Amino acid sequence: MQPKAVALLSGGLDSILAIRIIQQQGIEVEALNFRTVFSCCQETSSQVARRLGVRLTVLNADDDYIDVIREPKFGYGRGANPCIDCRIYMFERGRQFMEQVGASFIISGEVVGQRPMSQKKRDLNAISVHSDLDGKLLRPLSAKVLAPTEPELSGLVDREALYGFTGRSRKGLIQLAREFGFSDEEIPSPSTGCMLTESTFAPRVHDLVKLDPESGAWDFELLKVGRHVRYDDATKVIVGRRGSENETLEYLHTRADSRSAALLRPHIFSGPTALIVGPAPDEVLDFAASLMVRFAGDTREDPEQVELVQNGQMTLRPVEILKEAGEAATL
Repeated sequence: MQPKAVALLSGGLDSILAIRIIQQQGIEVEALNFRTVFSCCQETSSQVARRLGVRLTVLNADDDYIDVIREPKFGYGRGANPCIDCRIYMFERGRQFMEQVGASFIISGEVVGQRPMSQKKRDLNAISVHSDLDGKLLRPLSAKVLAPTEPELSGLVDREALYGFTGRSRKGLIQLAREFGFSDEEIPSPSTGCMLTESTFAPRVHDLVKLDPESGAWDFELLKVGRHVRYDDATKVIVGRRGSENETLEYLHTRADSRSAALLRPHIFSGPTALIVGPAPDEVLDFAASLMVRFAGDTREDPEQVELVQNGQMTLRPVEILKEAGEAATL
């Protein structure tokens, strides 16, 4: 029977090369891609899987992934990125998948020293150990500078046909891709990566984790939409920045798992939609309506009312312009 490995496939250059290296040793590869609230590249990974001739399985992160973001054992990077804990989570799921499909080991495109938060040697070792994959997690691109794994020691994988890449340079990796027959057009550019690493997005995550311990997947999905403005520690207002975000806020308000208290829409003027999360007494409704007028920009209409959708009922509410709403800072 042909030996089998499971590969974590992001769609980037590193994971492509890792798969091709193992395929060249006559080992069947099944690819696994994780979809989280904050990741990208699912479409790219599908295209890459077809190019490599591997079967791709896409897994959605479970609710326990939120716990990884909320309380990472190994801490955050420069943003709100719990990279080591995230990798451990994915490899734990990968180990379960490996057992289901009868594979012998897992491969990853990680390169020693490429990422400062999760790819130092000690970090790679911690990921292997804490995901219960110690000895069964092979990193073909950096294998020669790491301890041999079980598939190498058993002879299932020829260690001499693996590589010893280190550092952040892509030159050697691009050259290897060309040697494998990939054209320059087929070599992916560096990924935009995970939203959690973005300095402009991380404050929203830290704010939510600190002030709302009951938050769940809905709340974290909401972080990607609109301007987030704190009224107080218990309440914030999310204001749409464009038409598509206004539609998304309306959708999130109507979802079964919604934690929003009220939705406000412009009435006879062009402006954003506002969503309130937390208690929504009259003073909060006035604050949200004032934000709508503030962010409406230059409008010829005189905003006098907004549509208030609360508890499934729609009413008209007068707009009271509040000074503090104009001074409020966004997250």
